[in-house]
Amino acid sequence: MTDTLFLTSDQLAGLAEPSEYVEAVRDGYRQRGEGAPAEPRTKLTNADPPGMLTGYSAVLPDTGAMGGYMYSAGFGKEDAWFVTPLFDAESGEPLALLDGARMNPFKTGAAGAVGIDALAREDAKTLALIGSGSQARGQLKAAATVRDLESVWVYSPTKENRESFAAEMNEQLDAAVAAVASSGAAVEEADIVITATTASDPVFDDDLLADGAHVTAMGQYHPSKRELPAETIERAKYVPDLRERATQDAGSFISALEEGLVTEDHIHAELGEVVAGEAPGRESEEEITVFDSGGTGIETVAAAHMLYEKASEKDLGQTISFAPASEAMTGR
Repeated sequence: MTDTLFLTSDQLAGLAEPSEYVEAVRDGYRQRGEGAPAEPRTKLTNADPPGMLTGYSAVLPDTGAMGGYMYSAGFGKEDAWFVTPLFDAESGEPLALLDGARMNPFKTGAAGAVGIDALAREDAKTLALIGSGSQARGQLKAAATVRDLESVWVYSPTKENRESFAAEMNEQLDAAVAAVASSGAAVEEADIVITATTASDPVFDDDLLADGAHVTAMGQYHPSKRELPAETIERAKYVPDLRERATQDAGSFISALEEGLVTEDHIHAELGEVVAGEAPGRESEEEITVFDSGGTGIETVAAAHMLYEKASEKDLGQTISFAPASEAMTGR
């Protein structure tokens, strides 16, 4: 038998700062750039009741951990549950089991921030945020740890949502955060654009995107979800979290492929390759860059292991026992 730490959602709340998520996730992508294994998500769908079962995984040798997400969404309860198993990368023994939904906006936001740090201009000070949900909150808080933001413009279709979000973030960040009445008003003067939506159509017009802008798109995890115009993909230095995912479920890239605007060779590099120095990031002040962040096991394992270590230091969590297969399968 081996002891494994179980961490509840409440125990994970507030356990780490956004900057700590970013540091852990950056190192995870560095390891991926140096050859660490990771696979895109697999998704099983069900028609009646409607729902899906999704999973993805990664091995981070330097962190000493491996694991990923498995989560269900929909079905009879029309909700979602995220389970994060974490294993020791040397022994294979289970280290922890996390109720993973709590960390989701923070680890995903950290991946976005790593993309900004690798691809946005160093002097970027203005940010457009399309979306006002929990993922938008995680993206903005993480972005503020890697750039000295002065102005943030927030747009989402519901006026009350964007205004309450802006008021909340204006209190928490040094930057001035304001709601605007259209995505165009947010994007047209922005150095950084973050899309955190579930949109099936582009959420801004390409001609509004200024030269030198960086875009992080985190809502493109299905072929039909297309937050970015195909023209933006065409003229940008395009960097996905995983190369394989770009042609599997990165909706805007797939759309640009289908329109004949790009080929698979348009993929500049994976984010990990840029972080590890295996491929260049931004190479001019004028170029447009895109980080396509659809979700991987890289940020999940990196963030989960960081939380596991912090919880262990604080003596949080409950111990559960797992039997190795050599005992359980033989009954010895």
